[in-house]
Amino acid sequence: MSGSITEFGSLVLLIGDFHVPTRKGDIPACFKELLNTDKIGMVICTGNVGARAIEEQLRGIAGEDCKIVQGDADFDFSFPETSVTQVGEFRVGVIHGHQIVPWGDQEALSKCAGKLGVDILVSGHSHKHSIVDLGGKFLINPGSVTGACNSLGEFDVVPSFMLMAIQGSSVTLYTYEEVNGETKVSMNELKKHT
Repeated sequence: MSGSITEFGSLVLLIGDFHVPTRKGDIPACFKELLNTDKIGMVICTGNVGARAIEEQLRGIAGEDCKIVQGDADFDFSFPETSVTQVGEFRVGVIHGHQIVPWGDQEALSKCAGKLGVDILVSGHSHKHSIVDLGGKFLINPGSVTGACNSLGEFDVVPSFMLMAIQGSSVTLYTYEEVNGETKVSMNELKKHT
């Protein structure tokens, strides 16, 4: 499916911070049907998958185009610390995020993106979804797909993940949140810096 990633309509799943089964039992039911599609051509996961079944599920979605990095709670896994891939005109990097001090610091994330040589840096760890355009880099956090509490013990985490579509120099990000058992979707459009 690698060739179809550059076509609009083939989606990249941005997901992570499952913490299954240690902090949460499973992803929300309303997300399961959305993830059961042949429209996803690549998976980029910020780590903390928790269970082999989750890793297998992610690999089942995208096969070899599944990029998973090591989270701070992935004790039984040997994923890489970082991963960089090309998606259309964009170089996309992924880290878990616990390596960034202070956690979630946008300047430090932008520097990390620069060191990796990427246009888009996907990171997790905070369990809160965000999209930031800083210093010519896009910093994207898909949040926690299960809504697991984060390392700071914050339990009011809204489950979320993102789908990314890239066409030319444009990125469309769809953020999915679980609110009261229902899926809420928002969309953001980003343009590559020249």
